Amino acid sequence: MRTRRCVVTAVTLSLLLFLSSLWLPQETVQSCEQSWRPCLSVFTPNREVVRAAVTDDALGGSDIIRECAGQQFQVSRLLLHLSSALGPASDVLLEPYLLCWEELIKFMESLGPLVGFFTHKVEEKITLIRQLALEESTTGDAQRVAPPPHRSHAYRSVRSMLEAELQRGVVSFDSQTPSGSRTLLRLHRSLLWLQLLLEKLATEREERSMGELCRDAYLEVLAPHHPWLVQRAAELVFHAMPDRKVFLQLVCVRTQEEAEPVIHVIVAAIQEIHRRTQTELEIRNMLDLP
Repeated sequence: MRTRRCVVTAVTLSLLLFLSSLWLPQETVQSCEQSWRPCLSVFTPNREVVRAAVTDDALGGSDIIRECAGQQFQVSRLLLHLSSALGPASDVLLEPYLLCWEELIKFMESLGPLVGFFTHKVEEKITLIRQLALEESTTGDAQRVAPPPHRSHAYRSVRSMLEAELQRGVVSFDSQTPSGSRTLLRLHRSLLWLQLLLEKLATEREERSMGELCRDAYLEVLAPHHPWLVQRAAELVFHAMPDRKVFLQLVCVRTQEEAEPVIHVIVAAIQEIHRRTQTELEIRNMLDLP
């Protein structure tokens, strides 16, 4: 009987690993190397709380954000990147936006190894956009001439990338292409999922588990875009989610009451990034790219 349980466990984990390759489907650039590799967060029981090295402007004047020593994910660092991503004229700067995702990956991996199985697809999307930007820069250097106006700084911001790729004809509205625009759309949907999860953590009663809140947000935002097998794999992950107290540790608070104002600051920052990106995608009819 014990042998059978071990076999079932092994098969389940193997299935999760296989299905993780389907999570947030997207082609990748195989020749590029990962610019970084996040590690699982380790929370130190005897935590040292220090003030975050973030300006008041970056946090909207908030003095409630703290930094926890001994863990990879830091709310203060996430908020700094979110603030830095706010470009002029309601645009979103791409590199700070990708740095936000690097910090959010650390957050997801801190929720447990099963959740971490799926984050490599987000890493691939970050790498693909950076690779496209690098290829454009390298091409310009090799030619030793200034790029045409429509190519200049194409991957500097969300707006410039979407517009440049439309002009170049690399965005398809009928088939999947490894474009930065399509890749951004997948990240955009996932950002809304995380936003909804955080909102639920702030408003839902404490009796509801982290897994339940993750599942509710997933069903609302991401499930309609995923095949049946990926949805079933997600269900297994949600069942393995840790207690909500792990989230409290990640944002360096001890109670739900302390967490709520911190969550509101994070959600407000994410909402602004999501709103700006949504507008740029919507005016170009890119919200349903295959």
